[in-house]
Amino acid sequence: MNLHALRIFTKVAALKSVTKAADSLSISQPAISVQIRNLEKETGLKLVETKGGGIKLTKEGEFLVRHAEKLFDMEMDIESKLIQLKNGVLQELRISSTYLPANFLLPIWLANYKKHFPTLKVNLFSGNSNQVIEQLLHYKTDLAFVVKEEWNSPELYHEHLMDLDFWFIVPHGHKYDGKEVELRELMSEPFLFREEGSSTREILFSLCKIHRVPLPNIGLQFHGLNESVRSVIAGYGTMLAPALAVRDHLKRNEIGRVIVKGIDIKRPIYICSRKGDTDVSNNLKEFINFVKSYPIIETENK
Repeated sequence: MNLHALRIFTKVAALKSVTKAADSLSISQPAISVQIRNLEKETGLKLVETKGGGIKLTKEGEFLVRHAEKLFDMEMDIESKLIQLKNGVLQELRISSTYLPANFLLPIWLANYKKHFPTLKVNLFSGNSNQVIEQLLHYKTDLAFVVKEEWNSPELYHEHLMDLDFWFIVPHGHKYDGKEVELRELMSEPFLFREEGSSTREILFSLCKIHRVPLPNIGLQFHGLNESVRSVIAGYGTMLAPALAVRDHLKRNEIGRVIVKGIDIKRPIYICSRKGDTDVSNNLKEFINFVKSYPIIETENK
C-alpha cells in the first residue's frame, strides 16, 4: 500500500476537507484528489463521498482511517524509541491508568520503584476506561492499568492483577448510614453518577440489570471520582465507590457506608498491553514484575 497516499488520506479524513488538507500539507487540491483516487484503485474500495463543500468517509474509509492512525502512531513511537536508543538506552515508562489505580495504587508503586531506578523517566496518564485503552492502542503509552469487567478488544492482552472492593456510601448521618438495606430501597435515593466510559458507572448499571432493579434517579453527574465523593461529604447523594478511595473518609466519619443485602461487589484490576509487542523494554518488564510482587493493599475498613 502506498503509505504517502495513506498519510494524505488520513489528513483529509481528519479535516473533512480536501481544501483544508491541501493547505495543511502545502500541496495542490488536484494532487490530493489524485492520491485518494489511486488509493481507492489500489484497495478496490470507495473510500470517500462528496458532502456539500466537504467530504464524507464511507464505512470502508472509516475502517481504513482507524487502522492508518494506529500505523502512524506506531511510526512516531518507533522514532521516539530510536532516539532514546541513540542516547544509550530506553529510559522511559509510559503508563496510562483509570482513576482508581492512578490515584491510589500507582503513586505508591512508582515511588518505591523510583528508589531503585532514580534516573528512570516516568509518564503517567489518567482517564476513564475508554480513554486509557485508546491511548494504549494508539501507542501513546506502553502499559495500562484498567478497572474493567468485560473485554471486547482483540488487540489487547490483559492480565488479572487484583480485585478491589466497591462500597455504597451516603452522607454521614443519612437514614441508611451503617444500615443493611435491600438494593431496591437504596436505588430510590438520588444517586451521583459518573460520566459515560467510567467503570464505576458500568458496575452500577450492570448491578441493576442483574437484580432487575430500575436505575436510580440521577441527582448529579460528575466527570471524576473525587468530585462525586466530595458531594457526599458535603451532605448530598448516594454513590457506588471504590473502597480504596473512601475508606479514610469513612474512618473520619465524613461519610457513611450502606450494606446492601446479598451483594458484595469486587471488581478486577488488569494490566494491559498490546498483543504482538514482543520487543518490550527491560524497564517495562521489571516494573510489571515489581507491581506483581508488591504486597496487596488492604481495602477493608478495620
